[in-house]
Amino acid sequence: MRIIGLTGSIGMGKTTTADMFRSFGVPVFDADAVVHSLYQNDTQLIEQIERLFPNTTNKGFVDRKILSDQLRKSPNRLRDIERLVHPRVRACRDEFVQKAEDEKHPLVVFDIPLLFETGSKHEVDLVLVCAAPRYVQYERVMKRSDMNLNLFLMILSRQMPNRIKCRHADIVIMTDLGLEHARNRVKASINILSDYS
Repeated sequence: MRIIGLTGSIGMGKTTTADMFRSFGVPVFDADAVVHSLYQNDTQLIEQIERLFPNTTNKGFVDRKILSDQLRKSPNRLRDIERLVHPRVRACRDEFVQKAEDEKHPLVVFDIPLLFETGSKHEVDLVLVCAAPRYVQYERVMKRSDMNLNLFLMILSRQMPNRIKCRHADIVIMTDLGLEHARNRVKASINILSDYS
């Protein structure tokens, strides 16, 4: 089984690209969705976060907005969260891989926004980066209801520049060229990689 690492900076079209893989029957592990689920369901993690970051839980869940606000004020504390969350995400990913192997899928996708930044590149067989010009990225991101310029810049400061990600990619999909172009690139990638699994 081959593992594609899907990445790209915020607003580059990763979610849409991941959905395209799903539409072709390729299982996709969504790291962000797993974190969101952990923040709602992992009581031990929720308690640990509340101890480290008082008043960040609400009705037994981690309030991501409050936690983000606290982390913005103390960005050096992000490592504390990562030490708690990353091992749990890895465990969920291992279960995902085992299930995909049991179901005999030739290919899976790890949707990991910080693939390079977290050193996860060595855990995949090849890297697919979603890319678009900076102005397209800005337009996409600023349309989000929970986004503002300061938050956008803070997120970008934590991410490797997309042009550098593209240099380290095995496949680049330009997502500003239309959905049909992206879909064709996804389909071609699946066909090629399935032949070599």
